Amino acid sequence: MNKMESFKSIVIEAGLNKLLNLSSRVTNEELINLLVWVKRFTRNKKYRETIDQAIKGIKEGHPWVELSKRIVREWHPNYRRLLVNIFVNSVFLGVNLREDFEQETGFLPPSVLVISPTMRCNLFCQGCYAYQYKKENDLSLEIVDRIITEAKEMGIYFYTISGGEPFFNKDLLKIYNKHNDAAFHIYTNGTLLDKDYINKLVDLGNVIPLISLEGSEEETDKRRGKGIYEKVMGVMDNLKSQGVPFGFSVTHTSLNTKTIISDSFIDLMIKKGAVIGWYFQYIPIGRDPDLNLMPSPEDRNLRRKAVLRWRNEKPIAVYDFWNDGHLTNGCIAGGRRYCHINNNGDVEPCVFTHFAVDNIKGKTLKEVLTSPFFKAIQNQQPFKDDTEKKPNLLRPCMIIDHPEKLRELVKQFNAYPTCEEAEEILDGNLALGLDSYSREWKKTSTPVWENNYQQYQEK
Repeated sequence: MNKMESFKSIVIEAGLNKLLNLSSRVTNEELINLLVWVKRFTRNKKYRETIDQAIKGIKEGHPWVELSKRIVREWHPNYRRLLVNIFVNSVFLGVNLREDFEQETGFLPPSVLVISPTMRCNLFCQGCYAYQYKKENDLSLEIVDRIITEAKEMGIYFYTISGGEPFFNKDLLKIYNKHNDAAFHIYTNGTLLDKDYINKLVDLGNVIPLISLEGSEEETDKRRGKGIYEKVMGVMDNLKSQGVPFGFSVTHTSLNTKTIISDSFIDLMIKKGAVIGWYFQYIPIGRDPDLNLMPSPEDRNLRRKAVLRWRNEKPIAVYDFWNDGHLTNGCIAGGRRYCHINNNGDVEPCVFTHFAVDNIKGKTLKEVLTSPFFKAIQNQQPFKDDTEKKPNLLRPCMIIDHPEKLRELVKQFNAYPTCEEAEEILDGNLALGLDSYSREWKKTSTPVWENNYQQYQEK
């Protein structure tokens, strides 16, 4: 990083800290002034446009204004570090570093890395996507440290830690502490977060847990085990009382549609203190893959509509990993915006695509991110079939929306399965079922895309 970029990041951090010192007294005008200030130092056109949209939202009274004030009021002061790591290091500094890296090397690094250092877990959830991974070995701290060190040199300061159950490996706290200039977004079942562990998170100030549940108490306990819902509700209360920011994640199945798209569910998450929520879709991989557990195209569309409505009505940031393809110009896998490194070191296109051609143990991060396999995936993104003139970004995925693409890419590059029975998704009944699902979702989503997403089609 050159001296000018360093100076700019210091100036922005100072402005952010000034705003946070205002605590509950923060006004809309002060939020706007901070954004205008940040925009002056931002080279990236996309982020400048995003800042303009945020300013417009503040002026119009968007509910995320209240979310911003909640963050200032409720978070422990140590969690200023997380905000600085996200908005200064990842968004401002990271974008510039990644663009500089691209100019020097011809390769634009992703903005996020997903790492699963362990696949060990204390639960036994029905349909777990990670169930078939071998659990004997964890990725060593030395390798995790090397990955993050190399990634930061490329401008990557945001890391999602998955698994398995990430909090199963307490040694990872050393990684979060060493790399205190990075933000860590951790998917967890929440059951291991006792008060002592929560205090450790407060000390760190750069870790945000995303707690998994399935909707209601009955639905959560049926999939995750008796008593789990009540336990994680208590964990949420403890996190909120200690000022630790957290979110939730939900896997949409054919069994929980009504609950997870209800206002009562999202309002409960807001009341508990969640600031972010992620919606995922059940994929027939992992433990006992079952096509019948996939939400129907109609229910997937209901989820899409609920998330879009909440963004304009609720003080919580909610995202949909599949239905938000219009925000990311389609699939983000294969190193375009992220990839997944599992506990064996295999570098997969995404957490749901259990195939790889490289292992991080024998190569640098740059080498695996620039593999022919990943380049081929990126060259086809956003995916579309032969009948489409332009991509339908409501069909972003090469697993459930364009399964023929995954089969072609795996065969072309002789990608190896990274866990037991991963190849079932490529052939037989599962493959036939995914082909059928993709056709039905195309019928449902095409008119929705053509009638409601014109602004994205024109880009």
